[in-house]
Amino acid sequence: MHSRSHTHVTAALRLCLHALLTGLLALAAVRAVGGDAPHAGAVVALTLVTAGVYGAGALASSPLAAGAGARATSVQQGALTPSVRPGTRAAALWLAGLCALWLALLVLSADALWVAFPLYFLQLHLLPTRWAVPAVVVTAAAAITSFVVHRQEIAPGAFIGPLLGAAVAVATVLGYDALFRESERRRELIVELVATRAELAEAERTAGTLAERERLAREIHDTLAQGLSSIQLLLRAAERTLPGDAPAAAHVRAAREAAQANLAEARSFVRALTPPDLEHGSLAAALERLCARTTAPGLTVRFAVSGTPVELPTPYEVALLRTAQSALANTVRHAGAGRAEITLSFMDTSVALDVVDDGRGFDPSGAPVDERGDGGFGLPAMRSRAATLGGTLSVESAPGQGTALAVTLPVAVPAQDGERAA
Repeated sequence: MHSRSHTHVTAALRLCLHALLTGLLALAAVRAVGGDAPHAGAVVALTLVTAGVYGAGALASSPLAAGAGARATSVQQGALTPSVRPGTRAAALWLAGLCALWLALLVLSADALWVAFPLYFLQLHLLPTRWAVPAVVVTAAAAITSFVVHRQEIAPGAFIGPLLGAAVAVATVLGYDALFRESERRRELIVELVATRAELAEAERTAGTLAERERLAREIHDTLAQGLSSIQLLLRAAERTLPGDAPAAAHVRAAREAAQANLAEARSFVRALTPPDLEHGSLAAALERLCARTTAPGLTVRFAVSGTPVELPTPYEVALLRTAQSALANTVRHAGAGRAEITLSFMDTSVALDVVDDGRGFDPSGAPVDERGDGGFGLPAMRSRAATLGGTLSVESAPGQGTALAVTLPVAVPAQDGERAA
């Protein structure tokens, strides 16, 4: 419910409570005077005193609503003064004085028993639940006793009326309180959902930025850098074939130096666009940091290097790092594994990355989309990334037998050889 409409409802309930208690007190006074009761003067005086005490408390704590939920709202809005406040000593003393005046009035007039109904709501509103419910029961018992003593008869209505009123009051207040708590929980969930949505949007923007940086790094490496490397090789060959005093030799040398400078600039662009994990250290160090920061309940992640490490082209390092990140993310989210191992193997003509876990596994040929992680896009994305670099991706898994993923990339790529020759 909107906070403004909630305030209107609280104010309406408070006014109804004021009107009910004032009207019932007035009824007791009028009937005492009109019926020539033996203690009519005392009844009128007590009703006036009771009304005055109630009015003072109502002014000291303006939002006297029929429910703990309304109580919480009024406290949050600062409407209650420190003098009479639900759950405080001042409120308990004020309520005790009001009930004492009512009991005295009850001794003099049987009509005062109807005042018990607004008292139920006051007790439920001002006292903690563990004290409010017993107070309501005592109040109902006092009303029933007054009826029996004054009327000198035992009738079903004498018991049903006060008890039914007490049950309705308790059910109304506790139900309203439960609804209010549920509303607050939903409001907190909505706030959390909005915050989570903002975090997801930021994460998607970051992921998109990183993906675009990787794409640009691959494009620059595979087009500009390779083209400049080829130009440099051709100019070097042309420079060797020209006589030293040839007029074109100086121009060829200048063109080769310009190509070499631009190649160095293109390589610096590629390095600047690589993932942050690769900016400081080798691929092995980046994978070791990835294993160290990957955590899940009961999961242990280990990293190992096999063979003699060699310097890999930037696209290779990016592809292997991203594959390891995606594979470990799937392990954490879906495998329920207790152990996972990443092994980076350097061989004569290839480099391989193996990610193995002892999780629940799946059927690679017939697994549902949600069991493969990333909505089913993870494995195709890894396979596409490996194929782009001339490599392969293999997955071995079965239900209950864990998962083994292996990416193999060829090291002896002609383009890379040409670049190293430059």
